[in-house]
Amino acid sequence: MSAGEAIRFDDTRLSIEDIVRVAGGAPVVLSDDAAFRARIARGADFLDRLLREDGIVYGVTTGYGDSCTVPVPAHLVGELPHQLYTYHGCGLGALLDPAQTRAVMAARLASLCKGYSGVSVALLEQIVRLLDAGLLPLIPSEGSVGASGDLTPLSYLAAVLCGEREVLRGGVQVSAAEALRDAGIAPLRLRPKEGLAIMNGTAVMTGLACLAWDRSAYLTRLCTRITAMASFALDGNADHFDETLFSVKPHAGMQQVAAWLREDLGYTGQVERNGKRLQDRYSIRCAPHVIGVLADALPFFRSAIENELNSANDNPIIDPDGERVLHGGHFYGGHIGFAMDGMKNAVANLADLMDRQMALLVDPRYNNGLPANLSGTKGERAAISHGLKALQISVSAWTAEALKLTMPASVFSRSTECHNQDKVSMGTIAARDCLRILELVEQVAAALLIAVRQGVWLRGQATLSHRVPPVIRVMHEDIDCHCGPMIEDRRLDLELRHLLDRIRSHAWQFDERAEKPRSTD
Repeated sequence: MSAGEAIRFDDTRLSIEDIVRVAGGAPVVLSDDAAFRARIARGADFLDRLLREDGIVYGVTTGYGDSCTVPVPAHLVGELPHQLYTYHGCGLGALLDPAQTRAVMAARLASLCKGYSGVSVALLEQIVRLLDAGLLPLIPSEGSVGASGDLTPLSYLAAVLCGEREVLRGGVQVSAAEALRDAGIAPLRLRPKEGLAIMNGTAVMTGLACLAWDRSAYLTRLCTRITAMASFALDGNADHFDETLFSVKPHAGMQQVAAWLREDLGYTGQVERNGKRLQDRYSIRCAPHVIGVLADALPFFRSAIENELNSANDNPIIDPDGERVLHGGHFYGGHIGFAMDGMKNAVANLADLMDRQMALLVDPRYNNGLPANLSGTKGERAAISHGLKALQISVSAWTAEALKLTMPASVFSRSTECHNQDKVSMGTIAARDCLRILELVEQVAAALLIAVRQGVWLRGQATLSHRVPPVIRVMHEDIDCHCGPMIEDRRLDLELRHLLDRIRSHAWQFDERAEKPRSTD
Protein backbone atom coordinates (compact mmCIF):
# COMPACT_ATOMS: atom_id res chain seq x y z
CA MET A 1 0.00 0.00 0.00
CA SER A 2 1.50 3.32 -1.05
CA ALA A 3 1.90 6.17 1.40
CA GLY A 4 -0.78 8.18 -0.38
CA GLU A 5 -3.41 5.44 -0.60
CA ALA A 6 -6.55 6.12 1.43
CA ILE A 7 -7.71 3.86 4.24
CA ARG A 8 -11.25 2.70 3.57
CA PHE A 9 -13.70 2.51 6.45
CA ASP A 10 -16.70 0.22 6.34
CA ASP A 11 -17.76 -2.84 8.32
CA THR A 12 -14.74 -4.93 7.27
CA ARG A 13 -11.74 -5.63 9.46
CA LEU A 14 -8.98 -3.07 9.95
CA SER A 15 -5.43 -3.70 11.13
CA ILE A 16 -3.14 -1.93 13.56
CA GLU A 17 -1.14 -0.80 10.54
CA ASP A 18 -4.23 0.89 9.06
CA ILE A 19 -4.65 2.99 12.21
CA VAL A 20 -0.94 3.79 12.33
CA ARG A 21 -1.10 5.01 8.74
CA VAL A 22 -4.11 7.21 9.50
CA ALA A 23 -2.22 8.56 12.52
CA GLY A 24 0.65 9.42 10.20
CA GLY A 25 -1.60 11.40 7.87
CA ALA A 26 -2.94 8.86 5.38
CA PRO A 27 -6.28 9.97 3.89
CA VAL A 28 -9.51 8.34 4.99
CA VAL A 29 -12.56 7.46 2.91
CA LEU A 30 -15.96 6.22 4.02
CA SER A 31 -17.17 3.36 1.85
CA ASP A 32 -19.81 4.29 -0.69
CA ASP A 33 -21.08 0.71 -0.80
CA ALA A 34 -24.86 0.90 -0.81
CA ALA A 35 -25.37 -2.14 1.42
CA PHE A 36 -22.96 -0.79 4.04
CA ARG A 37 -24.65 2.62 4.13
CA ALA A 38 -28.11 1.05 4.23
CA ARG A 39 -27.12 -1.03 7.25
CA ILE A 40 -25.90 2.09 9.10
CA ALA A 41 -29.14 3.87 8.23
CA ARG A 42 -31.29 0.96 9.45
CA GLY A 43 -29.96 1.33 12.97
CA ALA A 44 -30.73 5.04 13.12
CA ASP A 45 -34.16 4.52 11.54
CA PHE A 46 -35.00 1.77 14.05
CA LEU A 47 -34.19 4.12 16.94
CA ASP A 48 -36.34 6.85 15.40
CA ARG A 49 -39.24 4.42 15.18
CA LEU A 50 -38.76 3.38 18.82
CA LEU A 51 -38.91 6.99 19.90
CA ARG A 52 -42.10 7.56 17.96
CA GLU A 53 -43.58 4.49 19.65
CA ASP A 54 -42.51 5.69 23.13
CA GLY A 55 -39.78 3.07 23.49
CA ILE A 56 -37.42 3.31 26.47
CA VAL A 57 -33.76 3.32 25.49
CA TYR A 58 -30.90 3.94 27.90
CA GLY A 59 -29.14 7.21 27.21
CA VAL A 60 -31.77 8.17 24.66
CA THR A 61 -34.93 8.52 26.72
CA THR A 62 -33.21 8.19 30.11
CA GLY A 63 -30.35 9.86 31.94
CA TYR A 64 -26.86 8.41 31.91
CA GLY A 65 -25.14 5.97 34.24
CA ASP A 66 -26.76 5.88 37.66
CA SER A 67 -29.37 8.27 36.26
CA CYS A 68 -30.72 5.55 33.96
CA THR A 69 -33.90 5.46 36.07
CA VAL A 70 -34.59 9.12 35.34
CA PRO A 71 -36.96 9.47 32.36
CA VAL A 72 -36.28 12.31 29.95
CA PRO A 73 -39.32 14.24 28.71
CA ALA A 74 -39.88 13.74 25.00
CA HIS A 75 -39.30 17.42 24.17
CA LEU A 76 -35.81 17.25 25.81
CA VAL A 77 -34.59 14.03 24.20
CA GLY A 78 -32.93 16.00 21.40
CA GLU A 79 -30.90 18.02 23.90
CA LEU A 80 -29.54 15.03 25.81
CA PRO A 81 -26.49 14.38 23.55
CA HIS A 82 -25.43 18.01 23.92
CA GLN A 83 -25.73 17.73 27.68
CA LEU A 84 -23.61 14.58 27.69
CA TYR A 85 -20.57 16.05 25.97
CA THR A 86 -20.97 19.33 27.80
CA TYR A 87 -20.79 18.01 31.35
CA HIS A 88 -17.93 15.67 30.40
CA GLY A 89 -15.79 18.63 29.38
CA CYS A 90 -13.54 18.28 32.43
CA GLY A 91 -10.39 16.65 31.03
CA LEU A 92 -6.94 17.72 32.17
CA GLY A 93 -3.33 16.74 31.56
CA ALA A 94 -1.25 16.94 28.41
CA LEU A 95 -3.15 17.09 25.15
CA LEU A 96 -2.95 14.12 22.82
CA ASP A 97 -0.52 14.90 20.02
CA PRO A 98 -1.75 15.04 16.40
CA ALA A 99 -0.85 11.42 15.59
CA GLN A 100 -2.55 10.16 18.75
CA THR A 101 -5.64 12.27 18.02
CA ARG A 102 -5.94 10.93 14.49
CA ALA A 103 -5.54 7.37 15.82
CA VAL A 104 -8.34 7.98 18.33
CA MET A 105 -10.65 9.42 15.67
CA ALA A 106 -9.93 6.47 13.38
CA ALA A 107 -10.61 3.97 16.16
CA ARG A 108 -13.95 5.56 16.95
CA LEU A 109 -14.91 5.68 13.30
CA ALA A 110 -14.02 2.00 12.94
CA SER A 111 -16.32 0.99 15.79
CA LEU A 112 -19.25 3.08 14.60
CA CYS A 113 -18.89 1.61 11.10
CA LYS A 114 -19.80 -1.83 12.44
CA GLY A 115 -23.42 -0.76 12.27
CA TYR A 116 -24.47 -1.56 15.83
CA SER A 117 -24.42 1.91 17.34
CA GLY A 118 -27.58 3.45 15.92
CA VAL A 119 -25.80 6.43 14.37
CA SER A 120 -26.38 8.14 11.06
CA VAL A 121 -24.16 8.06 7.98
CA ALA A 122 -23.89 11.83 8.42
CA LEU A 123 -22.01 11.35 11.70
CA LEU A 124 -19.49 9.01 10.08
CA GLU A 125 -19.03 11.47 7.24
CA GLN A 126 -18.41 14.31 9.71
CA ILE A 127 -15.53 12.43 11.34
CA VAL A 128 -14.03 11.81 7.91
CA ARG A 129 -14.38 15.52 7.05
CA LEU A 130 -12.45 16.51 10.17
CA LEU A 131 -9.65 14.06 9.37
CA ASP A 132 -9.45 15.16 5.74
CA ALA A 133 -9.43 18.85 6.69
CA GLY A 134 -6.77 18.31 9.35
CA LEU A 135 -9.03 19.66 12.08
CA LEU A 136 -7.99 17.75 15.18
CA PRO A 137 -9.92 18.10 18.46
CA LEU A 138 -7.76 19.17 21.38
CA ILE A 139 -8.21 16.12 23.62
CA PRO A 140 -6.88 16.14 27.20
CA SER A 141 -5.23 12.81 27.96
CA GLU A 142 -6.40 12.45 31.58
CA GLY A 143 -9.85 11.80 33.00
CA SER A 144 -10.88 8.35 31.77
CA VAL A 145 -11.13 5.23 33.94
CA GLY A 146 -11.68 3.07 30.84
CA ALA A 147 -15.34 2.23 31.51
CA SER A 148 -18.00 3.45 30.78
CA GLY A 149 -15.72 4.01 27.84
CA ASP A 150 -13.38 6.94 27.34
CA LEU A 151 -16.19 9.35 28.15
CA THR A 152 -14.33 12.51 29.08
CA PRO A 153 -11.64 12.53 26.36
CA LEU A 154 -14.12 11.50 23.67
CA SER A 155 -16.44 14.34 24.69
CA TYR A 156 -13.93 16.64 23.00
CA LEU A 157 -14.45 14.81 19.69
CA ALA A 158 -18.22 14.97 20.09
CA ALA A 159 -18.10 18.68 20.85
CA VAL A 160 -15.89 19.51 17.87
CA LEU A 161 -18.17 17.59 15.52
CA CYS A 162 -20.84 20.04 16.64
CA GLY A 163 -18.63 23.12 16.26
CA GLU A 164 -17.74 23.56 19.93
CA ARG A 165 -14.46 23.71 21.90
CA GLU A 166 -11.09 23.90 20.13
CA VAL A 167 -9.11 22.19 17.39
CA LEU A 168 -5.54 22.09 16.18
CA ARG A 169 -5.35 23.35 12.59
CA GLY A 170 -1.96 23.43 10.93
CA GLY A 171 -0.28 23.43 14.32
CA VAL A 172 -2.31 26.39 15.58
CA GLN A 173 -5.10 26.23 18.16
CA VAL A 174 -8.37 27.76 16.94
CA SER A 175 -12.00 27.52 17.94
CA ALA A 176 -13.89 24.63 16.39
CA ALA A 177 -16.62 26.99 15.22
CA GLU A 178 -14.10 29.09 13.27
CA ALA A 179 -12.27 26.06 11.88
CA LEU A 180 -15.43 24.35 10.64
CA ARG A 181 -16.71 27.59 9.12
CA ASP A 182 -13.44 28.21 7.26
CA ALA A 183 -13.43 24.63 5.97
CA GLY A 184 -17.03 24.87 4.78
CA ILE A 185 -18.17 22.16 7.21
CA ALA A 186 -21.57 22.58 8.84
CA PRO A 187 -21.66 21.76 12.57
CA LEU A 188 -23.45 18.50 13.27
CA ARG A 189 -26.67 18.30 15.23
CA LEU A 190 -26.40 15.00 17.06
CA ARG A 191 -29.30 12.57 16.86
CA PRO A 192 -30.66 11.10 20.12
CA LYS A 193 -28.07 8.32 20.69
CA GLU A 194 -25.13 9.81 18.83
CA GLY A 195 -23.49 11.57 21.75
CA LEU A 196 -23.45 8.31 23.69
CA ALA A 197 -22.26 6.36 20.65
CA ILE A 198 -19.27 8.68 20.16
CA MET A 199 -18.24 8.79 23.81
CA ASN A 200 -19.22 5.48 25.39
CA GLY A 201 -16.44 3.38 23.86
CA THR A 202 -12.79 2.43 23.98
CA ALA A 203 -11.44 4.56 21.13
CA VAL A 204 -8.82 6.49 23.12
CA MET A 205 -7.16 3.49 24.72
CA THR A 206 -7.47 1.49 21.48
CA GLY A 207 -6.03 4.21 19.25
CA LEU A 208 -3.12 4.69 21.65
CA ALA A 209 -2.64 0.91 21.88
CA CYS A 210 -2.27 0.68 18.09
CA LEU A 211 0.53 3.24 18.20
CA ALA A 212 2.14 1.48 21.18
CA TRP A 213 2.10 -1.90 19.41
CA ASP A 214 3.76 -0.45 16.33
CA ARG A 215 6.53 1.16 18.36
CA SER A 216 7.04 -1.97 20.46
CA ALA A 217 7.39 -4.19 17.40
CA TYR A 218 10.03 -1.85 15.98
CA LEU A 219 11.94 -1.75 19.25
CA THR A 220 12.03 -5.54 19.29
CA ARG A 221 13.97 -5.51 16.06
CA LEU A 222 16.12 -2.47 16.92
CA CYS A 223 17.09 -3.82 20.35
CA THR A 224 18.19 -7.05 18.69
CA ARG A 225 20.44 -5.12 16.31
CA ILE A 226 21.88 -3.09 19.20
CA THR A 227 22.58 -6.34 21.06
CA ALA A 228 24.47 -7.73 18.07
CA MET A 229 26.59 -4.59 17.91
CA ALA A 230 27.19 -4.72 21.67
CA SER A 231 28.21 -8.37 21.42
CA PHE A 232 30.72 -7.55 18.69
CA ALA A 233 32.06 -4.51 20.56
CA LEU A 234 32.53 -6.63 23.69
CA ASP A 235 34.25 -9.36 21.67
CA GLY A 236 31.44 -11.67 22.70
CA ASN A 237 30.81 -15.32 22.01
CA ALA A 238 28.31 -15.77 19.16
CA ASP A 239 27.90 -19.46 20.09
CA HIS A 240 25.32 -18.25 22.59
CA PHE A 241 22.86 -17.83 19.70
CA ASP A 242 23.44 -21.21 18.02
CA GLU A 243 20.42 -22.67 16.21
CA THR A 244 20.71 -26.08 17.81
CA LEU A 245 20.96 -24.48 21.23
CA PHE A 246 17.69 -22.64 20.67
CA SER A 247 15.92 -25.57 19.09
CA VAL A 248 15.58 -27.19 22.52
CA LYS A 249 13.57 -24.29 23.99
CA PRO A 250 10.75 -23.75 21.49
CA HIS A 251 9.52 -20.22 22.13
CA ALA A 252 9.05 -18.99 18.56
CA GLY A 253 9.70 -15.31 19.28
CA MET A 254 12.83 -16.06 21.26
CA GLN A 255 14.05 -18.34 18.47
CA GLN A 256 13.46 -15.56 15.95
CA VAL A 257 15.51 -13.10 18.01
CA ALA A 258 18.35 -15.63 18.18
CA ALA A 259 18.13 -16.10 14.41
CA TRP A 260 18.36 -12.34 13.87
CA LEU A 261 21.42 -12.22 16.11
CA ARG A 262 23.08 -15.06 14.17
CA GLU A 263 22.46 -13.22 10.91
CA ASP A 264 23.61 -9.87 12.28
CA LEU A 265 26.81 -11.40 13.64
CA GLY A 266 27.48 -13.53 10.55
CA TYR A 267 27.46 -16.64 12.74
CA THR A 268 28.04 -19.88 10.86
CA GLY A 269 28.33 -22.28 13.78
CA GLN A 270 32.08 -22.04 14.07
CA VAL A 271 33.67 -19.49 16.41
CA GLU A 272 37.38 -19.13 17.02
CA ARG A 273 37.44 -18.38 20.71
CA ASN A 274 41.00 -17.08 20.90
CA GLY A 275 40.72 -16.65 24.64
CA LYS A 276 37.10 -15.43 24.61
CA ARG A 277 34.99 -16.01 27.70
CA LEU A 278 33.22 -19.35 27.63
CA GLN A 279 30.04 -17.60 28.78
CA ASP A 280 29.24 -13.91 28.29
CA ARG A 281 27.30 -12.04 30.93
CA TYR A 282 23.54 -12.36 30.93
CA SER A 283 22.76 -9.06 29.19
CA ILE A 284 24.42 -10.50 26.08
CA ARG A 285 24.00 -14.27 26.50
CA CYS A 286 20.35 -14.10 27.57
CA ALA A 287 19.31 -11.26 25.25
CA PRO A 288 17.08 -13.56 23.12
CA HIS A 289 15.34 -14.69 26.29
CA VAL A 290 14.60 -11.07 27.25
CA ILE A 291 13.72 -9.61 23.86
CA GLY A 292 11.96 -12.86 22.99
CA VAL A 293 9.34 -12.35 25.68
CA LEU A 294 8.12 -9.26 23.84
CA ALA A 295 8.50 -10.95 20.45
CA ASP A 296 6.36 -13.86 21.64
CA ALA A 297 3.77 -11.59 23.27
CA LEU A 298 3.28 -9.28 20.28
CA PRO A 299 0.93 -11.66 18.39
CA PHE A 300 -1.33 -11.90 21.45
CA PHE A 301 -1.24 -8.14 21.92
CA ARG A 302 -2.11 -7.69 18.25
CA SER A 303 -5.09 -10.01 18.57
CA ALA A 304 -6.45 -8.21 21.62
CA ILE A 305 -5.98 -4.74 20.13
CA GLU A 306 -7.35 -5.58 16.69
CA ASN A 307 -10.37 -7.39 18.12
CA GLU A 308 -11.17 -4.29 20.17
CA LEU A 309 -10.56 -2.05 17.16
CA ASN A 310 -12.96 -4.11 15.07
CA SER A 311 -15.71 -4.28 17.67
CA ALA A 312 -18.85 -2.34 18.37
CA ASN A 313 -17.83 -1.20 21.83
CA ASP A 314 -20.51 1.17 23.07
CA ASN A 315 -23.74 0.71 24.98
CA PRO A 316 -26.51 0.02 24.27
CA ILE A 317 -25.90 -2.07 21.15
CA ILE A 318 -28.49 -1.54 18.45
CA ASP A 319 -29.37 -4.64 16.44
CA PRO A 320 -30.88 -3.20 13.25
CA ASP A 321 -31.76 -6.60 11.78
CA GLY A 322 -33.34 -8.14 14.86
CA GLU A 323 -34.69 -4.70 15.87
CA ARG A 324 -33.50 -5.07 19.44
CA VAL A 325 -31.79 -2.75 21.89
CA LEU A 326 -29.21 -4.76 23.84
CA HIS A 327 -27.90 -3.27 27.07
CA GLY A 328 -24.47 -4.51 28.06
CA GLY A 329 -20.93 -3.45 28.86
CA HIS A 330 -18.95 -3.47 25.62
CA PHE A 331 -17.42 -0.10 26.57
CA TYR A 332 -15.27 -1.99 29.10
CA GLY A 333 -11.60 -1.82 28.12
CA GLY A 334 -10.28 -4.82 30.02
CA HIS A 335 -8.54 -6.45 27.07
CA ILE A 336 -6.70 -3.26 26.15
CA GLY A 337 -5.82 -2.64 29.80
CA PHE A 338 -4.30 -6.10 30.13
CA ALA A 339 -2.46 -5.82 26.81
CA MET A 340 -1.00 -2.43 27.71
CA ASP A 341 0.04 -3.55 31.19
CA GLY A 342 1.74 -6.59 29.69
CA MET A 343 3.35 -4.63 26.89
CA LYS A 344 4.79 -1.97 29.15
CA ASN A 345 6.40 -4.67 31.32
CA ALA A 346 8.02 -6.41 28.34
CA VAL A 347 9.13 -3.12 26.76
CA ALA A 348 10.63 -1.78 30.00
CA ASN A 349 12.69 -4.96 30.16
CA LEU A 350 14.33 -3.90 26.90
CA ALA A 351 15.51 -0.73 28.63
CA ASP A 352 16.85 -2.77 31.52
CA LEU A 353 18.69 -5.07 29.10
CA MET A 354 20.27 -2.17 27.19
CA ASP A 355 21.16 -0.39 30.43
CA ARG A 356 23.17 -3.44 31.49
CA GLN A 357 24.82 -3.66 28.07
CA MET A 358 25.79 0.00 28.39
CA ALA A 359 27.30 -0.65 31.82
CA LEU A 360 29.47 -3.43 30.37
CA LEU A 361 30.59 -1.33 27.43
CA VAL A 362 31.88 1.61 29.48
CA ASP A 363 33.56 -0.39 32.26
CA PRO A 364 37.17 -1.45 31.47
CA ARG A 365 36.81 -4.31 33.96
CA TYR A 366 34.18 -5.96 31.78
CA ASN A 367 34.50 -4.62 28.22
CA ASN A 368 37.38 -6.88 27.19
CA GLY A 369 40.03 -4.31 26.40
CA LEU A 370 38.06 -1.22 25.38
CA PRO A 371 39.00 2.10 27.00
CA ALA A 372 37.13 3.37 30.04
CA ASN A 373 33.84 5.08 29.14
CA LEU A 374 34.58 4.24 25.49
CA SER A 375 36.68 7.38 25.25
CA GLY A 376 38.47 7.81 21.96
CA THR A 377 40.96 10.37 23.29
CA LYS A 378 44.65 9.45 23.33
CA GLY A 379 47.77 11.11 24.68
CA GLU A 380 47.83 13.61 27.52
CA ARG A 381 44.27 14.81 26.85
CA ALA A 382 42.97 11.37 27.81
CA ALA A 383 43.37 12.46 31.43
CA ILE A 384 40.60 15.07 31.06
CA SER A 385 38.32 13.15 28.68
CA HIS A 386 35.35 11.23 30.05
CA GLY A 387 33.73 9.76 26.93
CA LEU A 388 30.28 8.32 27.60
CA LYS A 389 30.38 8.52 31.39
CA ALA A 390 27.46 10.94 31.64
CA LEU A 391 25.49 9.18 28.93
CA GLN A 392 25.61 5.98 30.98
CA ILE A 393 24.19 7.89 33.95
CA SER A 394 21.34 9.22 31.78
CA VAL A 395 20.59 5.72 30.50
CA SER A 396 20.28 4.54 34.11
CA ALA A 397 17.91 7.41 34.90
CA TRP A 398 15.67 6.71 31.92
CA THR A 399 15.66 3.00 32.67
CA ALA A 400 14.76 3.53 36.32
CA GLU A 401 11.83 5.74 35.36
CA ALA A 402 10.61 3.20 32.82
CA LEU A 403 10.79 0.37 35.35
CA LYS A 404 8.97 2.46 37.95
CA LEU A 405 6.01 2.89 35.58
CA THR A 406 5.48 -0.85 35.08
CA MET A 407 3.06 -1.08 38.01
CA PRO A 408 -0.11 -2.47 36.36
CA ALA A 409 -2.86 0.10 36.02
CA SER A 410 -5.64 -2.39 35.35
CA VAL A 411 -5.67 -3.68 38.94
CA PHE A 412 -6.35 -0.20 40.34
CA SER A 413 -10.07 -0.14 39.59
CA ARG A 414 -12.01 2.62 41.36
CA SER A 415 -15.76 2.63 41.93
CA THR A 416 -17.23 5.74 40.32
CA GLU A 417 -20.50 7.41 39.41
CA CYS A 418 -22.61 6.43 42.41
CA HIS A 419 -21.23 2.86 42.20
CA ASN A 420 -22.80 2.32 38.79
CA GLN A 421 -19.30 2.10 37.35
CA ASP A 422 -18.08 0.04 40.29
CA LYS A 423 -15.49 -2.02 38.37
CA VAL A 424 -13.56 -0.23 35.65
CA SER A 425 -10.69 -1.17 33.34
CA MET A 426 -8.15 1.68 33.71
CA GLY A 427 -7.20 0.76 30.14
CA THR A 428 -6.55 4.34 29.10
CA ILE A 429 -4.15 4.95 31.97
CA ALA A 430 -2.37 1.70 31.08
CA ALA A 431 -2.07 2.85 27.45
CA ARG A 432 -0.70 6.25 28.48
CA ASP A 433 1.80 4.54 30.81
CA CYS A 434 2.89 2.27 27.99
CA LEU A 435 3.50 5.18 25.65
CA ARG A 436 5.55 6.98 28.29
CA ILE A 437 7.63 3.85 28.85
CA LEU A 438 8.12 3.58 25.11
CA GLU A 439 9.44 7.15 25.03
CA LEU A 440 11.96 6.30 27.73
CA VAL A 441 13.02 3.02 26.11
CA GLU A 442 13.51 4.79 22.80
CA GLN A 443 15.75 7.28 24.61
CA VAL A 444 17.78 4.39 26.01
CA ALA A 445 18.00 2.89 22.51
CA ALA A 446 19.23 6.19 21.06
CA ALA A 447 21.96 6.32 23.69
CA LEU A 448 22.94 2.71 23.02
CA LEU A 449 23.22 3.44 19.31
CA ILE A 450 25.90 6.00 20.19
CA ALA A 451 27.59 3.57 22.57
CA VAL A 452 27.64 0.55 20.27
CA ARG A 453 28.72 2.68 17.34
CA GLN A 454 31.65 3.91 19.46
CA GLY A 455 32.38 0.40 20.72
CA VAL A 456 32.40 -1.13 17.24
CA TRP A 457 34.72 1.65 16.02
CA LEU A 458 37.10 1.16 18.92
CA ARG A 459 37.08 -2.62 18.60
CA GLY A 460 37.82 -2.76 14.91
CA GLN A 461 39.05 0.64 13.74
CA ALA A 462 42.31 -0.77 12.43
CA THR A 463 40.68 -3.28 10.06
CA LEU A 464 37.04 -2.23 10.20
CA SER A 465 35.94 -3.30 6.72
CA HIS A 466 37.38 -6.80 7.13
CA ARG A 467 36.63 -7.69 10.73
CA VAL A 468 33.12 -6.36 11.22
CA PRO A 469 30.23 -8.57 10.04
CA PRO A 470 28.51 -7.04 6.99
CA VAL A 471 25.24 -6.22 8.75
CA ILE A 472 26.96 -4.51 11.65
CA ARG A 473 29.28 -2.62 9.30
CA VAL A 474 26.34 -1.22 7.31
CA MET A 475 24.50 -0.21 10.48
CA HIS A 476 27.69 1.32 11.91
CA GLU A 477 28.23 3.37 8.76
CA ASP A 478 24.66 4.60 8.79
CA ILE A 479 24.86 5.70 12.44
CA ASP A 480 28.20 7.32 11.63
CA CYS A 481 26.42 9.64 9.17
CA HIS A 482 24.47 11.11 12.09
CA CYS A 483 26.80 10.58 15.04
CA GLY A 484 30.50 10.29 14.38
CA PRO A 485 33.17 8.87 16.68
CA MET A 486 33.74 10.55 20.00
CA ILE A 487 37.41 11.47 20.07
CA GLU A 488 37.09 14.61 22.18
CA ASP A 489 34.26 15.07 24.68
CA ARG A 490 31.24 16.87 23.22
CA ARG A 491 27.60 17.50 23.99
CA LEU A 492 25.38 14.65 22.82
CA ASP A 493 21.83 15.90 23.33
CA LEU A 494 21.37 17.11 19.76
CA GLU A 495 22.64 13.82 18.37
CA LEU A 496 20.39 11.91 20.76
CA ARG A 497 17.35 13.87 19.58
CA HIS A 498 18.26 13.22 15.97
CA LEU A 499 18.61 9.50 16.62
CA LEU A 500 15.30 9.54 18.50
CA ASP A 501 13.61 11.06 15.47
CA ARG A 502 15.06 8.31 13.33
CA ILE A 503 13.89 5.61 15.74
CA ARG A 504 10.38 7.05 15.91
CA SER A 505 10.14 7.39 12.13
CA HIS A 506 11.40 3.80 11.72
CA ALA A 507 14.29 5.09 9.63
CA TRP A 508 16.11 1.76 9.77
CA GLN A 509 14.09 -0.77 7.84
CA PHE A 510 14.89 -4.36 8.73
CA ASP A 511 14.45 -6.78 5.86
CA GLU A 512 13.43 -10.38 6.34
CA ARG A 513 17.12 -11.21 6.07
CA ALA A 514 19.13 -9.14 8.49
CA GLU A 515 22.11 -8.76 6.18
CA LYS A 516 20.20 -6.17 4.15
CA PRO A 517 19.56 -3.29 6.54
CA ARG A 518 18.65 -0.05 4.87
CA SER A 519 17.93 3.50 5.89
CA THR A 520 15.00 5.49 4.58
CA ASP A 521 17.25 8.52 4.18
